[in-house]
Amino acid sequence: MPESTVYVVDDDASVREAMQDLLSSFGLHVLTFGSAAEYVATTHSAEPACLVLDVELPDINGLDLQHQLANGDHPPIVFITGHGDIPSSVRAIKAGAVDFLPKPFTPEQLLTAINTGLRQHRESRKSQSELAGLRSCYASLTPRERDVLPLVVRGLLNKQAAAELGISEVTLQIHRSQVMRKMHADSLADLVRMSIKLGVESSASADGTGGSSGDSGSTERQWIRPMT
Repeated sequence: MPESTVYVVDDDASVREAMQDLLSSFGLHVLTFGSAAEYVATTHSAEPACLVLDVELPDINGLDLQHQLANGDHPPIVFITGHGDIPSSVRAIKAGAVDFLPKPFTPEQLLTAINTGLRQHRESRKSQSELAGLRSCYASLTPRERDVLPLVVRGLLNKQAAAELGISEVTLQIHRSQVMRKMHADSLADLVRMSIKLGVESSASADGTGGSSGDSGSTERQWIRPMT
């Protein structure tokens, strides 16, 4: 299984072929599509990826596709276009695109943008995995342990937290120990960081009490400048 994948969506077959040859020569796994519908209908693999997307497509504008994908788990997008304009580029970047490259562009520009997209997706996947693990740990807490957690991360002493919950200090200490164990926290600082990621700390402190197909050789280079 490849470590990462680059999806290329462009209605020009010669561009797709040239892009595949170029990116493959740098060891990248490349899948190409002639339309947005082909890309959307494909089952995407779980590894980090980047989507190189042409703005002008036969079935939908690339910017509109970006908008449709916004609510789902999709790779970072690098736009390429032969009809670029400032409003389109601003719209793309504001919506989270990695870059907006007008043709012709250099291999360096394209590879830099793609590598940035792959890095972003890799970091995003890592963060999502870590958050899923934290949520699983949090789900293992009992209702009372969930009551104890925000009080602990607010910095309350055992005596103060116990009084707020109406339980003994010994019982509070037992619950606190269980919280640390189930959350796999090595220290209070670890638990605070976990709580912030889960949104527990912020909610707990809200009350303020806590701290072309012909001559491909010539056609391919119409959209890409020689490498310098």
